[in-house]
Amino acid sequence: MDWVRRRAGSLLGLGLIGGLVWTTAVTLSQPGWYDPGEDCARKIGAMDAVPRTSWFPPSASCVSGGVVHQYMSTTRSVTLSILGVLILIVLATGLILTVRRLSGDPGPLRTGENLGRRRRSHLAFGALDMAVAFALITLLNAVAIVFGGLPGGVLIIVTSLVGLSAFGAVLDRHMGPLPSTALDSRWRGTIAGVATYGVVFAATAFSGQLPFFRFWAVPLGGVAYAVIAGVQWSRSTRPVGKVEA
Repeated sequence: MDWVRRRAGSLLGLGLIGGLVWTTAVTLSQPGWYDPGEDCARKIGAMDAVPRTSWFPPSASCVSGGVVHQYMSTTRSVTLSILGVLILIVLATGLILTVRRLSGDPGPLRTGENLGRRRRSHLAFGALDMAVAFALITLLNAVAIVFGGLPGGVLIIVTSLVGLSAFGAVLDRHMGPLPSTALDSRWRGTIAGVATYGVVFAATAFSGQLPFFRFWAVPLGGVAYAVIAGVQWSRSTRPVGKVEA
């Protein structure tokens, strides 16, 4: 169990990737989102066919003249159902263990000098790195929704929050406020990542452009992160410890 705890991030990542692959497989096994009626008509040879789909258990059929024709085979439906349950277990376990790391061993207290230059580097390069991260999220957001539907959209939100939190912790660890422990960096990174995503999500919703992020989310993400990190620097008043970096 200790090994599993140490690999919590990898377990969560495996669950998220598996979930995205699963939603894509289910989507490709159902009538296309763009014109499902045409796909049904092509499948069973009836122009009046009406598609019926379900995400769990994954299934797809076409109804014509009161007769139900299978679009997705029973074998594929059962296989995807079993895989979906297994992926959900891995995802839930990884998420629980990852959250528990926020209350783990804080580790040694790191200190350092020239904090002004460290702060400028954090705000400038951290904002640039976060902008690049949001460029990737903007692309993946569109792909996940198109190929994964609503479950894909939910998974990409969870993936983005987890990824930004981990990325924020790495940035804080290398350029964040001192004195600090590893646990401090995890907390600040998580808060900064989640809050930055929240700002971009709220701005997108306010503009009426959900569920798809627009390219202006890229600079907005960078600016929001710089502001949040700046606030964290201003609130970092912990007394200096004895353990040197």
